[in-house]
Amino acid sequence: MNYLQVDNLSKSYGDLELFKNLSFTIDKDQRVALIAKNGTGKTSLLRILGGKDTQDAGNIIFRKDITVGYLEQEPIVNPELTVMDEVFQSSNQVIAAIKEYEDACNTHHPDKLDTAIHQMDTLKAWDFEVRIKQILAQLKITQLEQKVGELSGGQQKRLALANLLINEPDILILDEPTNHLDMDMIEWLEGYLKNTKSTLIMVTHDRYFLDRICDVIYELDNQQLYRYRGNYSYFLEKREERILNQNIELDKARSLYKKELDWFNRMPSARSTKAKYRIDSFYEIQDVVSRKNNQDEVKLDVQSARLGSKIIEMEHISKSFGETAILNDFTYKFNRFEKIGVVGPNGCGKSTFLNLISGLIPLDSGKIEIGSTVVFGYYTQQGIQFDENKRVIDVIQELSEDINLGDGNRLSPTQFLNYFLFPPSMHYAYVYKLSGGEKRRLFLMTVLMKNPNFLILDEPTNDLDIMTLNVLEGYLQNFKGCVLIVSHDRYFMDKIVDHLFVFEDNGQIKDFPGNYSQYRDWKEEQTPLRKKVEKQQPVVVENADIKEKTKLTFKEKQEYEQLSHEMEQLEIEKQQLFNSLSDGSLQGEAIVKVSQRYAEINQLLDQKGDRWLQLSEFAS
Repeated sequence: MNYLQVDNLSKSYGDLELFKNLSFTIDKDQRVALIAKNGTGKTSLLRILGGKDTQDAGNIIFRKDITVGYLEQEPIVNPELTVMDEVFQSSNQVIAAIKEYEDACNTHHPDKLDTAIHQMDTLKAWDFEVRIKQILAQLKITQLEQKVGELSGGQQKRLALANLLINEPDILILDEPTNHLDMDMIEWLEGYLKNTKSTLIMVTHDRYFLDRICDVIYELDNQQLYRYRGNYSYFLEKREERILNQNIELDKARSLYKKELDWFNRMPSARSTKAKYRIDSFYEIQDVVSRKNNQDEVKLDVQSARLGSKIIEMEHISKSFGETAILNDFTYKFNRFEKIGVVGPNGCGKSTFLNLISGLIPLDSGKIEIGSTVVFGYYTQQGIQFDENKRVIDVIQELSEDINLGDGNRLSPTQFLNYFLFPPSMHYAYVYKLSGGEKRRLFLMTVLMKNPNFLILDEPTNDLDIMTLNVLEGYLQNFKGCVLIVSHDRYFMDKIVDHLFVFEDNGQIKDFPGNYSQYRDWKEEQTPLRKKVEKQQPVVVENADIKEKTKLTFKEKQEYEQLSHEMEQLEIEKQQLFNSLSDGSLQGEAIVKVSQRYAEINQLLDQKGDRWLQLSEFAS
């Protein structure tokens, strides 16, 4: 079933033509990704599909009566609303009923609660409420009464994403949905989107995300759209085939063009009516060979400064903000050429850790000694601070008129820009005309031009296109220095890092010897072991001579049987209370009392269930 049809779509900004005469269709249940280099119109195309911008020409036809949800890179939210009001902004009756129920529970108003429960029951909204709370919890949106304007940019994007998932439109249009999510959130979102009923259209640089979710990929290249029916791995294989075939055809066309050009120059008298077809063919071949085969790669073989034996030594360093410990008595000595990934949930202090090492913020205690040969290259999330009215070439020339590549090779600023896929036509463009990804690429150039030997990269993959990421990975793998990376891009981390600094509770950092996927596998193996230990810990062996407990005592056996009976009775009472809340028979204070008892029973069942599991280990 066709959900979306696009015919001959074109868009330009002044002299910059992003795309022309694009045509494609998207069917129900398809999961579509759009891949292109920065500045070629990915976000512009999504904005047009999402109704936030208009096309210059062409038609967009959505199937009648379907709903469309669009997540922008920088969502617009109402700063005056509370988080709850923003989350539950919807014309959906079920969502409106859940909001009324949440309001009534928070205000403890019996009449409102009675009405809200009746409406929830009528609309069968109870399961939907559980799903909403799961989405909010997974995206770590917990302070529902907080004003939206008090949230960070990343929190606002997560809020917009939650709102979109809660409404569950027929078509989800997502522009970089994994930005501002930590790795746990990304893995949850990955699983959620696999099971969603929505048709997906997305732009993302997360290649694991692409590989595991998408079944159709559109590549926008040189103003043309190429379709691949498969995931990211299939796309890579078929794209190489396409480029190879294009190069073969281009070589054939160039060879034919030389012959035709010779004929064209030598035989002007042949330009008669009879030869018109050949003249037309000549101009067609000329058009083919003049097309740029825009498959250049960014080359980043920039010389790094010599790194001595002493690099960075951290001794018993600590840092807290109020009651929150970021680092607690951490000691580490960096070795030459090691590449370390820094992982942990949002807000745990990863960026603060980088700022401590680079000396931008002070320690609470401990000391950091930096070797005399260390030259930092710091790529920060907030580092793009160019003068928007400068030209691209000026930004580079102000840093250096000469870039050292090592081995006696040097580059001029214009050559260096070409290496970074800034063609000559863009060298004298103003910075404000660049896309977000192009600005980040320019910023990366300014960091690498200083010949650092210790790179600190804070989310370097945000807003960079996949082509640039692949080349950046190649550069970092061959980089003759130390690298410290904070990134939520799992694919990127797996290719680069030797080991991880894992931020845990209370400012503790675990040094894990492996990449991110290896860490996830290890963590999953530890979970059942940890649960088993937790279940066994409360069982105390009173007789010191008995080395291992093998069966229950008589008293524990009685307790085990009693728990089974008590849990059965509590489950019966819980169901009765749920029926009372759902059938509308309760009024006023009775609703509040029943709700409180329902919550108590849930807590009792958790406690008794844990104890029952402990005893069950030895009950057989």
